[in-house]
Amino acid sequence: MNIKEKDSLYIANTYARFPIELQSGKGSYVYDTEGKEYIDLGTGIAVNTFGVSDEKWVNAVTTQLNTLQHTSNLYYSKPCAELAEMLCTRTGMKKVFFSNSGAEANECAIKVARKYAAEKKCSDCYKIVTLKNSFHGRTVTTLAATGQDVFHKDFLPLTEGFLYCEANNIAELTEIAENNKIAAIMFECVQGEGGVLPLTPEFVKAIFDLAEKHDILTIADEVQTGNGRTGKLYGFMNYGVTPDIVSTAKGLGGGLPLGATMLGEKVKDVLKAGDHGSTFGGNPVACAGAANILSRIDDELLNGVVRKSKYIVEKLSGAKGIKSVTGMGLMLGIETVKDASEVITECRNNGVLVIKAKSKVRLLPALNIPDELLEKAVEVIINACKEC
Repeated sequence: MNIKEKDSLYIANTYARFPIELQSGKGSYVYDTEGKEYIDLGTGIAVNTFGVSDEKWVNAVTTQLNTLQHTSNLYYSKPCAELAEMLCTRTGMKKVFFSNSGAEANECAIKVARKYAAEKKCSDCYKIVTLKNSFHGRTVTTLAATGQDVFHKDFLPLTEGFLYCEANNIAELTEIAENNKIAAIMFECVQGEGGVLPLTPEFVKAIFDLAEKHDILTIADEVQTGNGRTGKLYGFMNYGVTPDIVSTAKGLGGGLPLGATMLGEKVKDVLKAGDHGSTFGGNPVACAGAANILSRIDDELLNGVVRKSKYIVEKLSGAKGIKSVTGMGLMLGIETVKDASEVITECRNNGVLVIKAKSKVRLLPALNIPDELLEKAVEVIINACKEC
């Protein structure tokens, strides 16, 4: 049997895979088993921050791999502690809990918010407001936090205690906050899986004003928007606010599984020994790779992300077959006249890999993608969007 046949026979049928088998890559190029070359604008869904087989990241990972690959959290670990220090120093957060994924990082955030509210407010103050069209993970609890019914229907009953507000609807958010016992408001600065839709500055300000007025915690889900993706180190920095809790994953590990829940001043000491845990969270190899990634997300790189984003938006906006371009930084969604799946197929056939977010074509290139490759890929996208 070939790989596709083995996949079909032995792997759970949870993914609608594209009809290619990727075998290798370098930077923003990837290659399939037939030797075809593609410019990768998906980066493993915003994971490969510096592209494929980045030498500095590979060196950091392999050095640690040849030193100590795992300890468990029963012992101290230098890569874990140093990465936590870097995250806190660069965000203003105070402590970090490490896990393996974005969903786990969000689970931790939810637990912290509930424990804080139970201790500081009242035992039945456990409800968390999330936004309609949001996406926070695929565990039973993070599915409940996700404000999309399509993800709920086959897995009921979900964890209770979540209320959903229309994104950018200040009046609805105010009504919910003032008439319910709320522990936290949880939000994505840009709704990624929901269609690459940014929150307005006015709405984000309302979140924080209401939170301060009613002693409600704020949770920024930075799983996809974090680690330089929006042109700032974390998406919330575009809005001039500081959340109480920040969750992140994806691009932090640069290709290895790693989630982080960052805790601000109000909640830094909520978790006590035994309250939460993870066997693999804070793994030395993953942390060594992440420290390398984080150390290289500097002002020069972030300015490049902003510049490249502006180029993409200007080239695509108003092009034939393109209705709109939304998003922030190198996290962009293209609303097309054609069906997005048709555009994705045409791009793939012409050597560019893009992915989907609802009915949009989604772009998540490596943050350091060379200008000439980006320009070439944008031309392929423009041609694929043209109507016959």
